Amino acid sequence: MSVSRTLSLTSKHNLWVISQAFRLASTNAWWSNVEMGPPDAILGVTEAFKRDTNPKKINLGVGAYRSDEGKPFVLESVRKAEQLIEKENLDKEYAPISGLPEFCQASAKLAFGDNSRVVKDQLFATVQGISGTGSLRIGAAFLAKFFPGNKVVYLPNPSWGNHTPIMKHAGLDVKSYRYYDTKTCGFDFNGAKEDIEKIPENSIILFHACAHNPTGVDPRPEQWKELSAIVKKRKLLVFMDMAYQGFASGNIDDDAFAVRQFVEDKHNLVLAQSYAKNMGLYGERVGAFTVVCEDKEEVDRVMSQLKILIRPMYSNPPVHGARIAARILNQQDLRSLWLKEVKQMADRIITMRQQLTDNLKKNGSKKNWQHITDQIGMFCFTGLNPQQSERLTKDFSVYLTKDGRISMAGVTSKNNAYLANAIHEVTK
Repeated sequence: MSVSRTLSLTSKHNLWVISQAFRLASTNAWWSNVEMGPPDAILGVTEAFKRDTNPKKINLGVGAYRSDEGKPFVLESVRKAEQLIEKENLDKEYAPISGLPEFCQASAKLAFGDNSRVVKDQLFATVQGISGTGSLRIGAAFLAKFFPGNKVVYLPNPSWGNHTPIMKHAGLDVKSYRYYDTKTCGFDFNGAKEDIEKIPENSIILFHACAHNPTGVDPRPEQWKELSAIVKKRKLLVFMDMAYQGFASGNIDDDAFAVRQFVEDKHNLVLAQSYAKNMGLYGERVGAFTVVCEDKEEVDRVMSQLKILIRPMYSNPPVHGARIAARILNQQDLRSLWLKEVKQMADRIITMRQQLTDNLKKNGSKKNWQHITDQIGMFCFTGLNPQQSERLTKDFSVYLTKDGRISMAGVTSKNNAYLANAIHEVTK
């Protein structure tokens, strides 16, 4: 082949490369390979609810507390804390990488109790997280890098929908153990024990500390004790997710039973906390992640690595919500008011459960609805199948997820009877 012919082909190739680059740039085709992702299930429920013109429509998909008027609720203790903070004219400087120290200390005390050996001996490495999700993500990253055992997290089946992507995003594998019994709409204690006894040693197991999401089904205290013993025998690391302390039963100590029992049984667990539900600080994104350590030297080492992990994630956490939570937890009058308010929220949910059960009976339902009152917290697994759930939405404008989960926060004294009638109609 002649030199001129070779140059001609080379020039054509160069022109083709340039034209392709120009085409990509001119058409903004960098992301042409990005597929459309599936819509968020909860967001889809809310959007459909907004489009509905039925004046009796009910949204039971949202995972946020509502007053008995169906309105967003800001706690008086939160308002008062904000007013006090505003008067102090504080600056807007960066928080430390690990968050506000007074918030982290108060969070550990809230979880473990003032008299806990972990608190007394300062055997905890606690950092402020971006609510519960962010705190779980910090924990997942820490375990992915430093956990010396199997990088597998065993979740209850079912579990909160975000648990799996959070763990997988950090590089951990996810498996499950039996938890919910579809026949009784309650806790499958025997199934859980059997599965946990088969989990390979030196693996990670995640528990919902209270108010299991999405089922509302919690183990009883004596069951927690038995589970703790099995987990200890299997040499599993416990990851506790506590998003509802105080909101479940109305008592912060009762709701922390599982966490404190496992600590008492010498589990050096890891813990994620959220203040979204129990303080109503949803949009403030306030949470904490804690590693229970063997001694203070281990606390220092763990804390140093948590900071290194957090730095490239988000550098440091926001201050406003943490200031509110710290003020409420540390100032006695605000703490007393908050404890009263969190009990009022929990009591309203409990009352709505009882009323719904009573109204179902009044409608003539012959089914056993005891699981509605046996379950606890924001969510209720009704036992409705996908077809019944779909009909509930189509015929009665009651919006819920297809698995039959409803947010009890969306049930009020005004819509309770209508909801009971709708459930009865689709289940009789």
